[in-house]
Amino acid sequence: MESEATELKNQLNELLADEAYWSVSSRPEADNRFPRRVVEIFYHGMEAEPSDFGALRDAVIRLPSSADSDYRRVLLLGTTGAGKTTLLRQLIGTDPESERFPSTSTAKTTVHETEVILEPGPYRAVVTFFPIEEVREHLNECISEAVLAAYRGEIDAEVLRKLLMHVNQRFRFNYILGNGPKTLLVEDDEDSDDELVVAEDDRATDGTIDLVATEALLSRAVSTLRLIAKRHGNQLKTELGASDEKDQRVVDELFEEELDRRLREDEEFHRISDELMDEIELRFTQLQDGTIRRNKQGWPQSWTYETVDRAEFLKAVTRFSSNHAPRFGRLLTPLVNGVRVAGQFVPDWNGGQQPKLVLLDGEGLGHTPKSVAAISTSLTRRIQAADAIVLVDNATIPMQAAPVAAMKEMITSGSASKLLLVFTHFDEVKGDNLPNASAREQHVLGSAENVLAAIGEELGPFAERALRGRLKDACFFLGSLDEKLDTAKKPNKRTISQLQALLSSIDGIVEKPAPVPAKPVYDRMNLVLAIKNAAESFQDAWWPRLGLAYKSGVGKEHWKRIWALSRRLSTPGSEDQYDTLKPVADLRKQLQDRLYVLLQNPLRWSPAEPTDDAEKQQVYDSLANALSSKVLDLATRRVRAERMPEWQAAFNQSGRGSSYTRASIIGAQIYGRAAPIPDATPSPDRNAFLHEVAALVEAVCSEAGAKLD
Repeated sequence: MESEATELKNQLNELLADEAYWSVSSRPEADNRFPRRVVEIFYHGMEAEPSDFGALRDAVIRLPSSADSDYRRVLLLGTTGAGKTTLLRQLIGTDPESERFPSTSTAKTTVHETEVILEPGPYRAVVTFFPIEEVREHLNECISEAVLAAYRGEIDAEVLRKLLMHVNQRFRFNYILGNGPKTLLVEDDEDSDDELVVAEDDRATDGTIDLVATEALLSRAVSTLRLIAKRHGNQLKTELGASDEKDQRVVDELFEEELDRRLREDEEFHRISDELMDEIELRFTQLQDGTIRRNKQGWPQSWTYETVDRAEFLKAVTRFSSNHAPRFGRLLTPLVNGVRVAGQFVPDWNGGQQPKLVLLDGEGLGHTPKSVAAISTSLTRRIQAADAIVLVDNATIPMQAAPVAAMKEMITSGSASKLLLVFTHFDEVKGDNLPNASAREQHVLGSAENVLAAIGEELGPFAERALRGRLKDACFFLGSLDEKLDTAKKPNKRTISQLQALLSSIDGIVEKPAPVPAKPVYDRMNLVLAIKNAAESFQDAWWPRLGLAYKSGVGKEHWKRIWALSRRLSTPGSEDQYDTLKPVADLRKQLQDRLYVLLQNPLRWSPAEPTDDAEKQQVYDSLANALSSKVLDLATRRVRAERMPEWQAAFNQSGRGSSYTRASIIGAQIYGRAAPIPDATPSPDRNAFLHEVAALVEAVCSEAGAKLD
């Protein structure tokens, strides 16, 4: 027993002595080297407690579905600023002036899932929060960026901005901690993005929060970060021996690359992080009403609340979704990963009738520069679970890249029949050649013609035909959504009519047509070509971004973004993307697109080819829909789950040349093995990839009665 204890102690000391194992993301490598018991003891309390946040919300408020009720789940999609959250306000009947729920602005506002159930009874809410590990990691990244800004000689206001605003705007810590002391700020007009009118009943009971103390903490943090930046900068200059301008640029690049690793070993860095985390957690003391559920670490997991008082309910819930500038320093919005509410939400314009809807809102699609951009894997799963997809687009600038990418996703996932298109800001579509509403509608729809033709060329004629059908039968034009609709006003009457038509379309969207007896038969060789094209497209898009190849129009990603991606994918339980870098979603999209084209080109039909294109479309959509979730699972497993040691190795690279080494590991050992390009020379990786995708397609075809010859 004593010898066993000694061996255990020695192995734990060995783990403790090697700094490479100090991060929880290093656990997969530790598992390969040390006994399971040793690894479990060493990492105990370091890993995030696994949580299914959807299940946490379900335990409090069940999300009804069309499978067991008359309710319809409706997912709202749209670019930032298109007006999808404003549309949500109209559908649930909250007043745009006095209630302002959910929050809106011209900038990115909705950054968490919002779920609203329209049902009779009291008002209920459940809010779930990001794990403490994720919050701390984003905060540490902000601190690192702030140190870098200090090292570069930026003014205090810029250092403070880096400290409070994460680079991808996902975590806006200024909502929680405030904008800092006025002495550190630069006067500007940036607060125009937020709703600045303060209602008396909108002021939180926040006597426990001392913003003067918070501002003092932020001021001390900026001063300390400057000292840290100077210390590390001088140390790196000495180590690298920079003596001229060229060497200085090398020092700067290596300083950036080494910065995070050195900061993680810096006691002052951790002290600042701990103090800011304590200040963040203090905001939960405002929650005097409702019930907080905490995890084993004491961090809040969820907050629940119920009341019959609508005003009190909205006041309580708004603190979790507000972007109200006067309340900065007291809001909890950035810590929230989901808000689910239920209650007597009835739009006035619907004649007192409450639709049986579950409305799902989330983060905007963003202003995607190219329509080939992949939809995130989390959004893909939400699309699969919804009965109807309402794609909200701005009528004044319709059919930009992001909504087009969403439309392509609807097509290739077999979800085109669920698509409803809503064009907002219709009242702002004006011109001397547009004398009436009909002319304005045709003007907006005309913007879709070239887009649909391009989609047809890329994804096949049935894709174009399906979207033309949705534009004809499921298209709605809405104006003045940001005001309370008045039936006495002619423009409002038209919007109300369109909203009621939208509700009717949603209600009937789950009706399924009769099964088609004819079944397609596909050529296995065509499947091999589809897989080959998907792998080529995937690698062709990523190699230039990694800096491993040159491609006109595709720039090399900054090393720090690739580093951040490797951190995310090497950490169990974290997101499978970093900002616009989405390798799992990219592989899924390439496979899904190529397989959808394949589905439209069967060798033959059994027993006979349908004469109706609508029946063919129904078959193709059914197969594509069944393939969608399976392709996502395959891409997740091959790019991430089976490559965790490689992602960890990529993340652990440091020092001179580490950026190229990291990119090479991701390119050759991860992407090259996850999606190898089939060619005349067989290999275990190529064969496994081909067989896995082929088996997946064959299983889906078999279930549907189709064949793969």
